[in-house]
Amino acid sequence: MSLFVVLAALFAAVALAFVLPPLLRGAKPAAGVVRDEMNSLIYREQLAELRAERERGAMTEDQFQRAMRDLERRIVAEAGATATAAPHVSHALAAVVVALAIPLIAGLGYWRLGAPDALQPGATEAMAQPDAAQVEVMVEKLWSRLKQSPEDAEGWALLGRSLASLGQHERAAQAHLQAAQRLPNDANVLADYADALSLTRGRRLEGEPMLLVRRALAADPQHLKALALAGAGEYQAGNHAAAAVHWKKALAVLPPDSEFARQLQAGLAETEQLAAAGKAPAKQLAGLQGTVSLDPKLAAAAAPGDTVFVIARPADGGRMPLAVARTTVSALPYQFTLVDSMAMAPGVKLSEQAKVVVVARISKSGQPISQKGDLEGASDPVAPTASGLYVVISKTIE
Repeated sequence: MSLFVVLAALFAAVALAFVLPPLLRGAKPAAGVVRDEMNSLIYREQLAELRAERERGAMTEDQFQRAMRDLERRIVAEAGATATAAPHVSHALAAVVVALAIPLIAGLGYWRLGAPDALQPGATEAMAQPDAAQVEVMVEKLWSRLKQSPEDAEGWALLGRSLASLGQHERAAQAHLQAAQRLPNDANVLADYADALSLTRGRRLEGEPMLLVRRALAADPQHLKALALAGAGEYQAGNHAAAAVHWKKALAVLPPDSEFARQLQAGLAETEQLAAAGKAPAKQLAGLQGTVSLDPKLAAAAAPGDTVFVIARPADGGRMPLAVARTTVSALPYQFTLVDSMAMAPGVKLSEQAKVVVVARISKSGQPISQKGDLEGASDPVAPTASGLYVVISKTIE
């Protein structure tokens, strides 16, 4: 318990260190508060992304530390830009009250409601990571703020990455477009935009996505994501030698024992074999293509941020999804492409089915399993290579 008391005292001191200086300086204008909240969200998201990059081996420890220092300097600079007024007597009085109240209230609250066992390692680990619903709320708040401050290029880039992590690729591409318009020579922004755009097209990179990738490489020839995407795009086009060149460059900047490096090495080996044999890879089918729309009669029952699943299933009644795409109501009408690579289970291919049915569902829970209150529409049985399909979400699941 003595350790707990020491920790509690330290936490109270840290809390006061954050609370008292603003009171002694005076209140910030509302715009500064909003900006600080946005910076806080951006800092947390970018910090989590940097840690994830390091854990999967996409950056070395030195690169991680440099990126952390750059991020900290930027946040400190932003905070300094919003600093304001001199102390006022009322603020000093409030500071004294807060200095006494925080430890007292915290101590009494813990005495009545606390649980020292919660300090044991791992006890609160699950609370450290926000769930999907919390992330979506933060994303929607950031989107609203960016509409009020549209010139925040880094904010748009963060929003795009966050939406991509939620599987909302159409909206992610829209956010990355805003970032790219403001940072036209930023390799990170261009590579992320290319990736998001390809995901709205069934992971195909030809056309505009590859143009973006080439712009990213022109800005930074050693950019890891751009090199990986460039290799994938050349592979899809059957240009094996060019794909091998890009992937070798990517491997040169990757830790050799990382999972990403192993994946690239496997792709490189296959590409080099095909190049040596002068063969093209088996062409991926164009896939199942169509448009999903929402019946205007049900428009009031759907919120813009609700998740939309587009699912191909066997027409013979099988429930296993053959391919799944995901977007949001705000992106409707949504042009979809479903291909084998979007399967939910290995060995179950869309292209091997005689007939399939496409189901489009607006999920209130954000989960692909249908629930009461979800909105749904389905196609007639069609060939797995059909195009021009039109699916209307027109009924409520009872």
